[in-house]
Amino acid sequence: MGGVHGVCYGMVGDNLPSPGDVVQLYKSNNIKAMRIYSPDHGALDALRGSGIALILDVGSVDDVRRLAGDPSQAVAWVQANVQPYHNDVIIRYIAVGNEVPPGDAAGILVPAMSNVSAALSSAGIDGIKVSTAVRFDVVANTFPPSNGVFAQGYMGDVARYLASTGAPLLANVYPYIAYRDDPRDIALNYATFQPGTTVTDSGNGLTYTNLFDAMVDAVYAALEKAGAGSVGVVVSESGWPSAGGFAATVDNAQRYNQGVVNHVNQGTPKRSGVLETYVFAMFNENRKPGDEIERHFGLFNPDKSPVYPITFPN
Repeated sequence: MGGVHGVCYGMVGDNLPSPGDVVQLYKSNNIKAMRIYSPDHGALDALRGSGIALILDVGSVDDVRRLAGDPSQAVAWVQANVQPYHNDVIIRYIAVGNEVPPGDAAGILVPAMSNVSAALSSAGIDGIKVSTAVRFDVVANTFPPSNGVFAQGYMGDVARYLASTGAPLLANVYPYIAYRDDPRDIALNYATFQPGTTVTDSGNGLTYTNLFDAMVDAVYAALEKAGAGSVGVVVSESGWPSAGGFAATVDNAQRYNQGVVNHVNQGTPKRSGVLETYVFAMFNENRKPGDEIERHFGLFNPDKSPVYPITFPN
């Protein structure tokens, strides 16, 4: 089922549709997969029988710490949030943490993933891969992509653990952030899947026509250097804001996100084939903290009208 195009269902808003309406909006737009950031039972109930695949996050850093520290907590978490649903919700991945800060991650990610995986096994549940979602900046030396290497030692442990279980690394990849931080050296067309710029990796001769591919291939390079070249990548978040900051326009957001969706079945120069990708996010979320752009990543307004047209292929 690779090549899935998904959309992240963030819920940090006080004006969002009901989970049942959200699932119908996914189906009516041919969106085949969803990510939720905590085991929200309203969303899980709405997903029953929908055919929509799911990345299920465990929740906050504190939740990850709890799961790491006590195997019985992982058993209880699986009993509460997976066992009641797994027969009629397609849970593809469990994300044990989203962008856990390095100071916390080093001690808790592998133990938490291991405990959740053991809890699934003891419950007789197979077919769900346990991973963690990381910020792109866990990779250093990202240009050219072949120079990519993990910036912190704990990521080598994470990568080798994933290699041992056959799970992919979930990576949050934002060309928007790279472009915003370096618009002098990165062309807007290269960042938004528009033609006109090609970049050749001097390390391996591969040619890139968009920044997204270059960033993903830097993650693959880092996995290889960690001795985990067998580990795949799932892009667990990628998006472009339509308002609220530098280069955050409806046109740029539409070009980028349509480009991501169209790109799913093409893979990257380093890894051909399909690349499962989740656009961030389904809705503009009016309660998101941080910069104004954070509240403008949605494909849809809270009233379910599109922020701009986007098409998800069959």
